[in-house]
Amino acid sequence: MSQAVETTTRPWNGVAVPTPGTFAIDPAHSRAGFVARHLMVSKVRGAFTAVSGTVTVAEDPAASHVAADIDAASIDTGVADRDAHLRSADFLDVETYPHLRFRSTGLRPTGDGEFVLTGELSIRDVTRAVALAVEFEGVARSPWGQEVIGFTATTEIDREEFGITWNQALETGGVLVGKQVKIEISVEAIRQ
Repeated sequence: MSQAVETTTRPWNGVAVPTPGTFAIDPAHSRAGFVARHLMVSKVRGAFTAVSGTVTVAEDPAASHVAADIDAASIDTGVADRDAHLRSADFLDVETYPHLRFRSTGLRPTGDGEFVLTGELSIRDVTRAVALAVEFEGVARSPWGQEVIGFTATTEIDREEFGITWNQALETGGVLVGKQVKIEISVEAIRQ
């Protein structure tokens, strides 16, 4: 039987943040999703189902950092043929580049539980600086005695900047797949 763990927080910029420590991303309660334009008239949504990593809360919360790894082959849009194409060399090339990676480089509060998390995102063999708009959702204790933190984050990337340039021109103008991809992340992480 697990022992109860008290959630311990401290104030920082008007927000109750966790005391220092390392939290492991809980893959069962976390999602790395994306949205891309299709045929210039609709949006396709998908997610990566295998996400792992850590959130390290520092003594100075602004010095906290995140390291996340995503299994590229875990991409799921709900359509098997499309997923196979996204895994191919036209897009993610999962045989050659099995992981997408994010490593944070900075954290800046913007007000009332919202932050900008900067870092380096690696897709295929390309690493680019990105900035994520982050909302800290809070700290809780699970029924199993685990201290859990939660946050959501969003950003937008140009997939072509990461070497993902495959496309097909449409007879009516435009292209099959949009260049811009919105990233939507929801994470729960458990204190270690």
